Amino acid sequence: MIRLPSRTSRPPAPTPGTPPQRPGEVIVVRRVVKTYTLGQIEVHALRGVSLAIDRGDFVAIMGASGSGKSTLMNIIGCLDLPTSGRYLLDGVDVRGMTEDELADVRNRKIGFVFQSFNLIPRTTALANVELPMVYAGMNKKRRRERAELALVRVGLADRMDHMPSELSGGQQQRVAVARAIATNPAIVLADEPTGNLDSTTGNSILSLIEELHREGATIALITHDHAIAGRLPRKVEMLDGRIVADTRVAE
Repeated sequence: MIRLPSRTSRPPAPTPGTPPQRPGEVIVVRRVVKTYTLGQIEVHALRGVSLAIDRGDFVAIMGASGSGKSTLMNIIGCLDLPTSGRYLLDGVDVRGMTEDELADVRNRKIGFVFQSFNLIPRTTALANVELPMVYAGMNKKRRRERAELALVRVGLADRMDHMPSELSGGQQQRVAVARAIATNPAIVLADEPTGNLDSTTGNSILSLIEELHREGATIALITHDHAIAGRLPRKVEMLDGRIVADTRVAE
């Protein structure tokens, strides 16, 4: 578990006009704006987005290309910071964290699964899964044990020493899932995790992610597939940098 700095140990006071954080909320985005400057052009990726995700929630984030869903995911994953607005992670405003503290959160608290797998080509599946734990400073024996357990869990016990080029697309995505869960993160962020896979393989990857949710992980999943979103209990839809719908399926 990450020990956060004492200066941010208590949730900051809410911005005037915004409701206080509710118990159980692990991700709180408040009026977040993200603007990129490309030469003389300003790109408004997020336009005052507010979103709260409870611990143990399972959310599909949908939208067309350019809707802002990947930018929102990057901010939630502490890969980027808002231009304005606030992002509270477990009650802590990320603006109060140093670069080292943000990196620590990414390595220990959040697991990432990307559409393009993001595996190192000339490194074995086992070494790819170990990588976040190397960055986190975990000793070699412990990270090897965790990586092996994670690969066994995703059904790759017999592929640990294979390079990515020796694995199918589905197997590579299973390595990516193993890498995401090896640190036992409380939050899993998945960006189109089935986008490069056939329907059968994609369904097996989604089943793995659903299993993580049943075990208590908080999961946000970007998808353009309405069939996938329909399997999740909550769907957030984005358009032009804004959230236009937030619906929850009845139990």
